[in-house]
Amino acid sequence: GMQSHLQALLSLYKLFCPERVTITLPGRMKTYFKNAEGPWKAAIAAVRQRNQGTSPLSQAVFLGTSQPQSRKRKWNSQLVIPARSTNTNNLEVGRGKNRVYLYSTNESFPVEQLRTFPQLLENIHRLEFPSQMGSVLTNPLLLHYMNCVNEESVYLRLYYWMGQMLQEECTWCVVDNPNEEEFKSFLQTIYKAECFLQEGFSACEEFLYKTLPLWDGVCCRSEILSLVSWIPLSSSSGIKSYLYDPLAQLFFTSSIYFKCSVLESLKELLQNWLNCNAIQVDLEFSS
Repeated sequence: GMQSHLQALLSLYKLFCPERVTITLPGRMKTYFKNAEGPWKAAIAAVRQRNQGTSPLSQAVFLGTSQPQSRKRKWNSQLVIPARSTNTNNLEVGRGKNRVYLYSTNESFPVEQLRTFPQLLENIHRLEFPSQMGSVLTNPLLLHYMNCVNEESVYLRLYYWMGQMLQEECTWCVVDNPNEEEFKSFLQTIYKAECFLQEGFSACEEFLYKTLPLWDGVCCRSEILSLVSWIPLSSSSGIKSYLYDPLAQLFFTSSIYFKCSVLESLKELLQNWLNCNAIQVDLEFSS
């Protein structure tokens, strides 16, 4: 029979593709899905208020976010990369000495003790990633380790953490967020990590695709265009609608400097793709 949640789903299909739903649906029913145009309506209203010089913006434009600042602002005054920390139950610290002893050689090697590259090589099978994955971005040794150890859980942890941070801290998506310098520094940290790994982060790619249509081309310009240059090669199929079209709207209405910056970023993107493709061809040839 016609259950209410199925009717709501069919009504949503009929809203976007009316030719696909031929049955008659009730005119009034309970709303099960949020309006997909909500973020765009909020963005239009925010621009209208800003151009009219009225009161400060009160609506968020990113994915329906209603809070003008991230929740963690209640506890932390600054955006910082979390410090490295791991489970210390397997450590015993000598009181009169500054050395740390392990109960057994089979125990994991804590990242707090990792100082040199030889240490990384000697303990690469006993290392444990820190409990706060954000600290990996600022540690070259852990980035080396991340590049060598192909663990899906590690990338998933970093993906969820980075995606949440980017969404909460984006200065042009969370209205009235005055911490542009902090967000700019965070984007620079991500870019440096991508250059070190020679590959882009999927969370950063999704962030760019979601926010470029709302970007004004001014806020964090150099950082955003730098991140664009590391979009993975696997995303080339849908890159026109997600990347080129939003950039084209800004390109034709901006200054010569912005146009040159976009072309430079796309040139670097092409170079990174060529390098990545060359490495893959060499690996296939050698195997």
